[in-house]
Amino acid sequence: MNTSTINTAIIGARQVAIVTGAARGIGAAIARRLGRDGYAVVVNYAGSADEAAAVVDAVCEAGGQAVAVKADVSNPADVRRLFDEAVAQYGGVDVLVNNAGIMPPGLPTLADTDDSTFDALLAVNVKGSFNTMREAAARLRRGGRIVNFSTSVVGLAMPGYAVYAATKSAIETMTHILAKELRGKGITVNAVAPGPTATALFLDGKTPEQVERLAKAAPLERLGQPEDIANSVALLVGPDAAWINGQVVRANGGLV
Repeated sequence: MNTSTINTAIIGARQVAIVTGAARGIGAAIARRLGRDGYAVVVNYAGSADEAAAVVDAVCEAGGQAVAVKADVSNPADVRRLFDEAVAQYGGVDVLVNNAGIMPPGLPTLADTDDSTFDALLAVNVKGSFNTMREAAARLRRGGRIVNFSTSVVGLAMPGYAVYAATKSAIETMTHILAKELRGKGITVNAVAPGPTATALFLDGKTPEQVERLAKAAPLERLGQPEDIANSVALLVGPDAAWINGQVVRANGGLV
């Protein structure tokens, strides 16, 4: 299957969604869900070309439209090119899902966090989302949707997450303010704050005992699944959420 071929007769009035960090985990689940919901999906990735191609294939095999675009969201020029490619392929952009993010391996305390780890977290989690939000503010079509990603750790304040949670607190603040700055454009800006979710990003470096403890922490007594988070995003970008704006949805099973 040639997944980059665009069938304009099929596209028609399809809305177009850019999903950053969509090669795996939550991002891949979001891309697949939006594809099923009828969006043409731009699957952004930074380095996992094969995994991104697999997500594109999954969307297309289910009857949707998708294309993979490599771009480092921390690089403003790459972000402009990401939007340029979406417009070239599909004619415009209606939805931005800012899923791309990193977590420090080993979850060091604040005192043990080195400069390179701090800089990387700020570059991807904050600057990356800033770059894409800035581009979206100028280029999303009227009635568009921006969905950013925070974390329920902002509320839990767990040791080992100081810098990571700080980057996501910045995202929540930008979400609230950008929603107001886009007055008159019909564009909503919201954020999703997942709790513990069964992805490689979450599971990496944790013992089975730690995973079990975190799985039991929420009243629903299980880890979230990528599809749970994708469902929340699908709600926020869809017509039923047209009156939800400037909000943070804590998709965590009641953890906090």
